[in-house]
Amino acid sequence: MSETRTELVHGGDLDTARLRHPEAGDSWIDLSTGINPWPYPIPSIADNDWQRLPGRRARDELLQAARHTYGLAPEAGITAAPGTQLLIQLLPRLFAPTEVEITGFTYGEHQRCWSLAGHRVTIRQPEDSLAEDTQVRVVTRPNNPDGRILPRETLLDWADRLAERGGILVVDEAFADVIPECSLAPDADHPGLCILRSFGKFFGLAGLRLGFALGPPALQARLTDAMGPWAVAGPAMSIGRTALADQQWSEETRQALQKQSGQLDAVLQKAGLDILGGTSLFRLCAHDSASEIAESLAARGILVRSFPEAPRWLRFGLPPDTSALQRLTQALAHG
Repeated sequence: MSETRTELVHGGDLDTARLRHPEAGDSWIDLSTGINPWPYPIPSIADNDWQRLPGRRARDELLQAARHTYGLAPEAGITAAPGTQLLIQLLPRLFAPTEVEITGFTYGEHQRCWSLAGHRVTIRQPEDSLAEDTQVRVVTRPNNPDGRILPRETLLDWADRLAERGGILVVDEAFADVIPECSLAPDADHPGLCILRSFGKFFGLAGLRLGFALGPPALQARLTDAMGPWAVAGPAMSIGRTALADQQWSEETRQALQKQSGQLDAVLQKAGLDILGGTSLFRLCAHDSASEIAESLAARGILVRSFPEAPRWLRFGLPPDTSALQRLTQALAHG
């Protein structure tokens, strides 16, 4: 019997865009993701990081750098993974099929992965309280794509209630690096709380594949066992350790992202798009002709993120430079 696979459409698929719009040529601007367009400068990597399996020391140094950067409590566990996407896929497999709530509208892989693992998934609104039989609730904070940030007090209350049932609150903080003060990482020793942190988005190195899970040590141990040895590559450990410790770069980058997102706002508003929210790495907009705008931009070699579930929405990542911003301005004016 063949297995039915469910795949979601994500941003960053330039190959498909090029096939659909050959008239756009080869000079594409990819605004369909929330990845920092100004990546961390890759430091020199020792030959041993390429030639040998990563050892305990390299892993411990990476985890220590992450603990310090995220402000993690000593009692909290931490696990490094080759990207948070793998953690999103593994977590549902560590629980027997149960009732799962996902605070929507959000990153679609959460619903897909919990459903594929046999769980009964319900999409809940942010203002909805926990149902009596819920064992797991998933929240993205800041939310993708609208940037919503649910109150810390609400989330810790949910974590307490879920912990009493033997359940867990999963908080996906993929974009928290741009607003570090909103992170629940300092609360990662709280019962019933598991936090996912992405590395590649803020540091602009998505191809590196690095992420972290924070929370109960027992759960982190199970995730580590599920991934097996040497899950994170040596070069990723080396770059991640250096980048996480570079607080000056991070602070300067936050300021630059904030400035660029303000310039993007001005362009989008001038084009008649309503800004609904987002973070300094992306903006969510609404327009009655959103799909037509997306197609018009693609024909001019500019890829943005549309949402079949919300046909009035478009999400714009940051243009990497003044030339790209001007090109977007001109393309919107002709749309």
